[in-house]
Amino acid sequence: MAPHAETNGGYSPLINGHHPGDSSREDQFIVNAPNVVYTDSTIKSSYIYHTTKVTRGSAGTLEAVPVETEFDFKVERKIPKVGLMLVGWGGNNGSTVTAGILANRKGLSWATREGVQSANYYGSVIMGSTVKLGSDAVTGDDVNVPFHKLLPMIHPNDFVLGGWDISGLNLADAMDRAKVLEPTLKILVRKEMEQMKPLPSIYYPDFIASNQGDRADNVLEGTTACREHLEKIRNDIRDFKQRNELDKVIVLWTANTERYADIITGVNDTAENILASIQNGHPEISPSSVFAVACILENVPFINGSPQNTFVPGVISLAEQHKSYIGGDDFKSGQTKMKSALVDFLISAGIKLTSIASYNHLGNNDGKNLAEHKQFRSKEISKSNVVDDMVAANHILYDEGEHPDHTVVIKYMPAVGDHKRALDEYYGELFLGGRQIISIFNVCEDSLLAAPLIIDLALVTEVMTRITWKNKSDEEFKNFHPVLSILSFMLKAPLTPPGTPVVNALAKQRNALCNIFRACVGLQPESDMTLEHKLF
Repeated sequence: MAPHAETNGGYSPLINGHHPGDSSREDQFIVNAPNVVYTDSTIKSSYIYHTTKVTRGSAGTLEAVPVETEFDFKVERKIPKVGLMLVGWGGNNGSTVTAGILANRKGLSWATREGVQSANYYGSVIMGSTVKLGSDAVTGDDVNVPFHKLLPMIHPNDFVLGGWDISGLNLADAMDRAKVLEPTLKILVRKEMEQMKPLPSIYYPDFIASNQGDRADNVLEGTTACREHLEKIRNDIRDFKQRNELDKVIVLWTANTERYADIITGVNDTAENILASIQNGHPEISPSSVFAVACILENVPFINGSPQNTFVPGVISLAEQHKSYIGGDDFKSGQTKMKSALVDFLISAGIKLTSIASYNHLGNNDGKNLAEHKQFRSKEISKSNVVDDMVAANHILYDEGEHPDHTVVIKYMPAVGDHKRALDEYYGELFLGGRQIISIFNVCEDSLLAAPLIIDLALVTEVMTRITWKNKSDEEFKNFHPVLSILSFMLKAPLTPPGTPVVNALAKQRNALCNIFRACVGLQPESDMTLEHKLF
């Protein structure tokens, strides 16, 4: 069975070794092929990767050459005990994801105005969606399995939670402050969440909005980067891991959006320089970059869920040196996720978008922080670049350098709370000078969209720490590149390895995630050609 997992030191025949009573027999599968080998501890597969190299002749003609590259993949089957530490644990997202995991772990149900609601992981691509495994040998119908059963993965119910926050409220009081969840659910998780209190965090007022100062009652001394802050964070991670007897820790930033950091030669442009700048207290080193550096030095994956440029060149270089995983940026939850799907559809259909106007207003603390221009500018950049690769791919509709007009507006409206309003207008050109206007009004609960993304990012990041690969000519297996671009489906502004293209089209992002997982069990990408239904 491809996703068999070894848990608690023993071999389990279940798909991920978790909750055998909940596992559906129909969701279990084996790959019966000579290129896949199962052992008690690993899944090993040989995989032929098909690409096409294109060269351009002197006359402008294109020559396409199919290329095959053979890789070996190895997946460790043992499910580790994993801690998830959130920076901004006491915020709307942090308190919501904590309550959600507790509710699912306990199998809770609670009364709402619409009736009884039970805990679920809706909104999570890993826990709430399926992927096509293949076609039924008898009927020819599609056979689909849960995404999380493609590979041996930790269940989110088993995450050990912790983290930091500049606010000292316990998680129960933070949950009340957030005003996201039903009172009847909050009652059921309050006792446990009252015992959860964030660790003191670092607070550099120059990087977040001045209106956040009244929350900052749980901070380490000092308002610029320093060696003491770096070492304190590293010690916090080590203590959390040891105290909870964890195999691994993942750290994820879900705190306030910071302003963009200036890239300064000699300060944050190389690994050596950023370490020296932290040591010397340079004011252009952001809190999120300090957290990233601490995690890299601890060989702990660090994911940035906000739009700022946490991963300045020096941080990326340091991650490459230490072969420590990083990923970002900015949770892709509502408006931008719809935009990356709709724009891909329209341009792929040959419709020329000429303008996109996006307006938001929201009343949670994220909106409050974004009310100041420098922090809004970080968000504006991450939201505005989401269509670039789709536009660049169609040289029939767009000349080189041509882009649709694209504007993004965000306003803070306290009365609407976490119920964010997103209004979009898409204006495009049709056949023979026709025009099309598509208007979308999307009301969504911001933190209830973001919380499943936090779970997805942690799940995929963890399993990537157990996947290694090699060329046929290599003797040793090695890790993927430290920049985890495989996370791009969940992120507005996907971080990619230096010099590699950014893909924002939503379908391509999901296909990449799914097909990498399939490759790890020796399966080719699932084709939508369905020639078996067309060639009689």
